[in-house]
Amino acid sequence: MVVVTLNEEDRLRACLESVAWADELIVVDAESQDKTAQIARDFTDRLIVRPWPGFAAQKNFGLAEAGGDWILSLDADEQVSPELREEIARVLAANGPHDGYRVPRRNIFWDRWIRHGGLWPDWQLRLFRRGRGRFGERAVHESLAVTGSVGRLSAPLVHRSYRDVSDFLARADRYTTLAAEEWARSGARVGLSDLVLRPAGRFLSMYVLRRGFLDGRRGFLLATLYAYYVLIRSVKAWERRETDPH
Repeated sequence: MVVVTLNEEDRLRACLESVAWADELIVVDAESQDKTAQIARDFTDRLIVRPWPGFAAQKNFGLAEAGGDWILSLDADEQVSPELREEIARVLAANGPHDGYRVPRRNIFWDRWIRHGGLWPDWQLRLFRRGRGRFGERAVHESLAVTGSVGRLSAPLVHRSYRDVSDFLARADRYTTLAAEEWARSGARVGLSDLVLRPAGRFLSMYVLRRGFLDGRRGFLLATLYAYYVLIRSVKAWERRETDPH
């Protein structure tokens, strides 16, 4: 199992406890200033501390350090459910048959499972044969690609992403900056539709089309926050283009 960390003292223990059964636990820490490294040492001697080179680069470094036949890649805010542990054990015992497996991710917000709005089942490719998987080099929202066949498991990965609204906004500020820089490097223009239609479309898609309203106030708030994310990303990309002297 491989997890990358940066100042995750409040969430890392639950993550590592959920995979304490793994034959190999590797934590790649980006010089955390809290107790992250201390917590990691309670579970493994495979703690590697190195500067932060970016999401994909850090995760790919961790994958290269793994020595097992199969790798499970997690974020520090994720936990393997007991049911998923059993399913993974069956895959490993049979050595496949696929080269990678997607798992349904159960997103938790304000201590409740969000079942609508496109946030369930939120399939994530996380389990794969060593040497068959690699994260694409993107500034943010990196994704794993597997060479070979990909199957699906049914038991959930639990995701406790945002502690509260303030956490969402702080992370949105960081991630939209990275996304906007990537957008600017691509040379694509930012139009009125990016500033108006895309944010509105995200809200309507999550809240109405994907029935986020069934999650009550949580569904409304998340649809609003994700629309805000899309808006700020577009505004930052527009701002960079407007202020770039070239």
